[in-house]
Amino acid sequence: MGTQWFGLGSGLEPKLVQCFRQGFPPGFLRNDLFAGLTVAVVALPLAMAFAIASGVPPERGLFTAIIAGALISLLSGSRYQVGGPTGAFVIIVYGIIARHGYDGLALATLMAGGMLLLFAVSGIGTLIRYIPYPVTTGFTAGIGLLILSSQVKDFLGLSLTETPADFLPKWAAYLRHAHTLNPWSLGIGGGSLAALVALRRYAPRVPGALLVVVAASAAVAAFALPVETIGSRFGDIPRMLPAPALPALDLGRMRELLPDAMTIALLAAIESLLSAVVADGMTGDRHRPNAEMLAQAAGNLGAVLFGGIPATGAIARTATNIRAGAATPLSGVIHAGALLAFMFLAAPLVRLIPLTALAAILIQVAYGMSETHRFRALLRAPRSDAAVLLTTFALTVLVDLNVAIQVGFVLAAMLFMKRMIQVGGIHPAGGLGHEEMPPPLLAKRMGMPHVDIYEIQGPFFFGVAEHFKSELHRLHRPGQALILRMRHVPAMDATGLHALRLFHERCRHTRTALVLSGVQAQPLAILRSSRLAHAIGEENICLDLEHALARAHELTADPSGPAPAPEPSPAPERVV
Repeated sequence: MGTQWFGLGSGLEPKLVQCFRQGFPPGFLRNDLFAGLTVAVVALPLAMAFAIASGVPPERGLFTAIIAGALISLLSGSRYQVGGPTGAFVIIVYGIIARHGYDGLALATLMAGGMLLLFAVSGIGTLIRYIPYPVTTGFTAGIGLLILSSQVKDFLGLSLTETPADFLPKWAAYLRHAHTLNPWSLGIGGGSLAALVALRRYAPRVPGALLVVVAASAAVAAFALPVETIGSRFGDIPRMLPAPALPALDLGRMRELLPDAMTIALLAAIESLLSAVVADGMTGDRHRPNAEMLAQAAGNLGAVLFGGIPATGAIARTATNIRAGAATPLSGVIHAGALLAFMFLAAPLVRLIPLTALAAILIQVAYGMSETHRFRALLRAPRSDAAVLLTTFALTVLVDLNVAIQVGFVLAAMLFMKRMIQVGGIHPAGGLGHEEMPPPLLAKRMGMPHVDIYEIQGPFFFGVAEHFKSELHRLHRPGQALILRMRHVPAMDATGLHALRLFHERCRHTRTALVLSGVQAQPLAILRSSRLAHAIGEENICLDLEHALARAHELTADPSGPAPAPEPSPAPERVV
């Protein structure tokens, strides 16, 4: 059964609690210390870069990496998860701040934390893993392109007083101001990007982002290059965390921010579970999705209390944590502590970082998010999947991420229903029944010309129900009895039940005896709870086809004649 954790169930128990209960591996503290410091080196420039790209000062990215990073590792359902700000949030955060300011973002993040908490305790975290692949690929590729486009200004050093938020107007503004290109920014940014690509290919274990930031900062400071830096745009970085404070709670504003909060919650859930799945694949471990939702709820609630931005599980940092030898979730806590120590000891140095170097880092991140090889592979998938992919991608880039996710989900759900109808549905069991019937049953069937046999394949849900009504409507007048085989119906919903009720009423009107065969547990429970089983007659709900044929013969035989008893058939030939 597993243990309970604070009365909420074993599914919410953090991996750290499991480590305490089962015991820590030998040398875990040394391994976790090295892994945590390694991840902190990777996370430091990324946290600031994601914050700047999101439209907030760089320190808010550090606040998020410290607070959310520590809470997510402490409560995570994955042993190796590292949390913090990620590229997935850049565009949605930028849009919320443009419309509602940071106070609106803080309130939306607070609401998202509450939604993630509901995901955890309701068990929805388990279901989020099944979001269709074309949808996630489409909007992550779209986010990657949007991040890349948002970095062009800093990468080229363009003189733009205000950058449009939308994709096409943004590129139009870049073209209008192309003559303001700063060659020093392009040189530092281009060199940084080239170094990142080379390090990724030839020295993947080297923390390329930190190395590039240090080298670019040293070059700009040493030669007094006319390049915009963190200090020239944002001023000094604080050396300590702010005091915790709740955003102003306003019911009207909360209603206005509800779609944005839902998007933040869904992105946090999807990204964290993808990261946990990657960690499982690298280590053979198994994460707990609902515990992961609880960790994301705590991380986002904690981050917003300390002036941060939305957070989730970071795939690249989690993979770095594993490669560096992490043994327990303490490595993620150590990574947060190392970032806090850096902020306290070296905050004055941050002002020297050139923004074009951070833009180069984010361009590399955007390219990695786009996953062009997977995008191209999906274009060669069935046309329906390619359509979902392209629709989600186009809406993400040209319209809005909220709209893209909603439309992508609806399209994927409609395609799923279409495919379920194609593989399921209802058909006459004439030829099929003859092929499957053992000789005794076949002889009995051939002697019953006034009995129709139909079979439902797959779940009897609202999509199949319409097909059911259309197919059976073709029977201008059914025979004296109709056997409906339901051996391949694992589940039935309310619409399927309603269609079956209407068909039973039609059978009563035409004086056709309705017999059900091989009804499985879930549909049978629904038939009984709705009292449709009583209307059909429990004696007309038969275990298998043999008994259904016997019952149909009994119902259609001359009342003066004796009802034949079912003939037993050998077990291997039993047909339901």
